[in-house]
Amino acid sequence: MKKPQPVPPALCGFLVLLALIFTVSYAVGAATGPVAPGMHRSGTGGDGGGMDPGDTADMPMRHGSGG
Repeated sequence: MKKPQPVPPALCGFLVLLALIFTVSYAVGAATGPVAPGMHRSGTGGDGGGMDPGDTADMPMRHGSGG
């Protein structure tokens, strides 16, 4: 019977580095908070949207291909 191949050290190192990058990224994002104006953390409002629909009245709503 063949002995199973051990996991290559490069693969283990890559996975550890990937997990570390995601952890640091999450921590920085959580510490910084929202970056867009008018954005609120989820769970703070009862409507689930976080924005009052009246806040969008002065926003330009030009969608399309120009013209």
